[in-house]
Amino acid sequence: MKTLLLALALLLPLALAGSASAAPPPASYYERAGHPDAWSGGARMIEISTPKGKFHVWTKRVGNNPRLKVLLLHGGPAMGHDYLEAFDSFFPGEGIEYYYYDQLGAGLSDRPDDDDLWTTPRFVEEVEQVRQALHLDRSNFFPAHRAS
Repeated sequence: MKTLLLALALLLPLALAGSASAAPPPASYYERAGHPDAWSGGARMIEISTPKGKFHVWTKRVGNNPRLKVLLLHGGPAMGHDYLEAFDSFFPGEGIEYYYYDQLGAGLSDRPDDDDLWTTPRFVEEVEQVRQALHLDRSNFFPAHRAS
């Protein structure tokens, strides 16, 4: 939790400070070739495993930067990624590759009707499965979320 807050605290001022005068990203920032989401505008459904079976969660990638990737985590449960779209005004100008993600039960993701799924440990495991599916690792990955 502290790591997530620290990452957001470090990245948000960078994005805000540079947005007004930042040069546009290079054309390669917007290339989609070679990505599994190439023909879907960056969006894709990722299969996750839970104690109640397999479900799908929605993600959307914006940009290309092999060195700096941010996974935006919304509040929840049940709240989608929509309010995080404000990052579209800041991150591209800094060349930051970022991912929207709707956790299980929210936004464009599957919505199972089972209260046993709504536990913190299960959500943590879900984020880990999403991280792995998106090939995010310690060398390039900085999670960011809003503290509740």
